[in-house]
Amino acid sequence: MDKKRIRDYGIVIGHGTPGPLNKITDVPGVLVGHETIVTDHNCTGVTVIVPPPKNVFRNKLTAASFVLNGFGKSLGLVQVDELGTLETPIALTNTLNVGLVHDALVDYTVKVCREDGTPVRSLNPVVCECNDGELNLICDRAVTKEHVYRAFEQACRDFAEGDVGAGKGMVCYGLKGGIGSASRLLTLNGRTYTIGVLVLANHGRTREMLIDGRHVGREIVGIDPAELDKGSIIQVLATDLPLSDRQLKRVLKRLSVGLIRTGSFLGHGSGDIMVGFSTANVFTPEDPDVRSVQVLREGAIEAAFNMAAECSEEAILNALCMADTVTGPTGKTKYALTPYLRKLYEKNM
Repeated sequence: MDKKRIRDYGIVIGHGTPGPLNKITDVPGVLVGHETIVTDHNCTGVTVIVPPPKNVFRNKLTAASFVLNGFGKSLGLVQVDELGTLETPIALTNTLNVGLVHDALVDYTVKVCREDGTPVRSLNPVVCECNDGELNLICDRAVTKEHVYRAFEQACRDFAEGDVGAGKGMVCYGLKGGIGSASRLLTLNGRTYTIGVLVLANHGRTREMLIDGRHVGREIVGIDPAELDKGSIIQVLATDLPLSDRQLKRVLKRLSVGLIRTGSFLGHGSGDIMVGFSTANVFTPEDPDVRSVQVLREGAIEAAFNMAAECSEEAILNALCMADTVTGPTGKTKYALTPYLRKLYEKNM
């Protein structure tokens, strides 16, 4: 299938300017890697978001999380919110593989620390999940440490979207969901900053789905609709904008705007979780007890709110657009949005 992102259909979300790739990796130094698992029993995988520099444990970044609806099994968010820093890459996978991926993140980070002589006594890996049990025999726990390592090996700037990595078995608005991303540029005091978002989209009811305000879900026929919002969505935000952890949490809250603009009403069974980091300030063991950091003036934060909401909305739509139809091991099929988009927006193509 010839896959196109949402802008290729003439649908422009918001008014902000995307970065060169319109992905989270437009934030300098950020990389994303996938490992996808497809067998007779499994449609699943793992995705890693790798911030700069290589040893994040030694060079901690400002971080925060926001849980909109807590039907989720994420690891590491308690310490992120207590200390306001990130000290490992972020991994995404399915619900029952969180522990195994956590172990792999520990091994990966310990290896990196040993290479540069950084001692490790405690470690806070961040792993987030969505449930891909509709298209994957999830109790197999098919994601191994080797899959996580391969995801790191494949980390790059221009990464794939759709039903790849952690997104392979995900379902969004009753259609095939998965990984999507978007970015926006923001200029303050003559300097340009980037906000990028990556989503693992596994949420929503078909009839509620919106595309740029249009009730597309009501126009889609011929599929078995999702009647309950019983999935989840993980949204990861990266930026080089100098934000405190408190400010970053405020920005993360605005990702919920993009989620709602695509039609979610944050159902009972949907875990809606956001985590983000800023690369602007790096905290090392050599820092003095009192150190200076750059922080955005509070009155200037509204533009970041706006761009974060746009990124979220467009990233979710890109996840839908870039996914192929997938049939799981039990014979259940979740169809791609693409054929419906072609019919509904063919005059724009």
